[in-house]
Amino acid sequence: MNADDLTGLTITKAARLIRTRKVSATELTRATLARIEKVDGHLKSFITVTADLALKQARKADRDLAAGSYKGPLHGIPVSLKDLYWTKGIRTTAGSKILGDFIPTTDATSVRRLADAGAVLVGKANLHEFAIGATTDNPFYGTCRNPWKAGYIPGGSSGGSAASVSAGLGLASLGSDTGGSIRIPASFCGVVGLKPTYGVIPRTGIVPDSLSLDHAGPITRTAADAAAVLQAIAGPDGIDPSAMRDPLPPARRARGKPLQGLRIGVPTNYYWDIIVPEVEKLAREGIDELRRLGARIVPIEVPLAETALDTCLLVAWSESATYHRQWLLDRPQDYGADTLEYLTGALLFRATDYLQAQRVRRRFRESFKDVFRKVDLIASSTGAIPASPLGQVEFVMKGKKFAVLSVMARLTCIANLTGEPACSFPCGFTKAGLPVGMMIHGPVMSDLTVLRVGQAYDQATGWTEKTPPIGN
Repeated sequence: MNADDLTGLTITKAARLIRTRKVSATELTRATLARIEKVDGHLKSFITVTADLALKQARKADRDLAAGSYKGPLHGIPVSLKDLYWTKGIRTTAGSKILGDFIPTTDATSVRRLADAGAVLVGKANLHEFAIGATTDNPFYGTCRNPWKAGYIPGGSSGGSAASVSAGLGLASLGSDTGGSIRIPASFCGVVGLKPTYGVIPRTGIVPDSLSLDHAGPITRTAADAAAVLQAIAGPDGIDPSAMRDPLPPARRARGKPLQGLRIGVPTNYYWDIIVPEVEKLAREGIDELRRLGARIVPIEVPLAETALDTCLLVAWSESATYHRQWLLDRPQDYGADTLEYLTGALLFRATDYLQAQRVRRRFRESFKDVFRKVDLIASSTGAIPASPLGQVEFVMKGKKFAVLSVMARLTCIANLTGEPACSFPCGFTKAGLPVGMMIHGPVMSDLTVLRVGQAYDQATGWTEKTPPIGN
């Protein structure tokens, strides 16, 4: 296989080739590093490339396999990490100047588990500074670009992770999601992005944004790949107090099950009120495909949905400002302009504002328990818009102006408030060639059911087989 063929593989296909020794981990890693060198000067999806470490890990993966030790589907697979994840001996910047020289002395739990699974780390991905924003226009490490169309954003805050996977610069990446930061860039870049159930993946060793809303999760090309990564890194670590104690069931229980009879709710309120018509059309066509696959589509009303965005932003920014408080006092000049504006504004929130937002959040979570008594899952568009041009700060829809972050996160933030799993799957392209995502949202611990739906949809439509033009 040539290098482009190798970097275009999914984890599932690459794992089969590595296990049967038709392709070596070293070959795959060299091809990935060569592609990073070829296209990332323009894409800016990486902050740090760990070429020497990657080759060392790949050679070890090959030796282990030759000795009869196979560690599973991530054995020898090139992956990256959003640069919030602590990596021992490798700087972890959080996309900031403030942590520009921070070199952890230990790995994040997820990083250690990836290594235990035999994965190969090719680098640390670019992000919106401190994960506070949705464009990945980073003033310190470069503006990350969408691999599908020149001059457009990849989304954020995990923009580098999504752009790198989409462009073939690694077969998976770990991101983080506070109000949509995995699913927004996955949608914009035409890949799969899973925000798992809150606490399924421990956050030990991940620079926080909002402690009660942050989720760690995978960005991959397919739902099957996301399940493989999730299985490798999920489960309590005895350190993160918010981690779920109950493990997920084995992935094989969800693999290949039909959708016959599955009740999928489609919201009749809020979700479709503010949306680009072309995006709505593609998402609804995706939902129609789920019906053809055997699911039962059920119209539902989502109570309190109109309160979600304001509640999420108030909680997120309040908690983030608490984490940043000392730096804001001592080093305000070292923040990028938009991050500083968000954080200093959040310092003005009162405790009563925060407590009231948490009260609304509790009511919101209870209302979703009622929703999931009526349906098994919820399907919608991932967002209201496709990727926007670089530098655009406002959108006008239905005669109203909307800020970038608010219009992008108005649907994704809902599952952050509830702590339930939600995943974005590619569901088509606009006439301008920009990807669009469909989101599946399920009750707590239904992560593998969510991915099962995505896998069935992908097999029926083939959207994840599409690759962007960059570097080709």
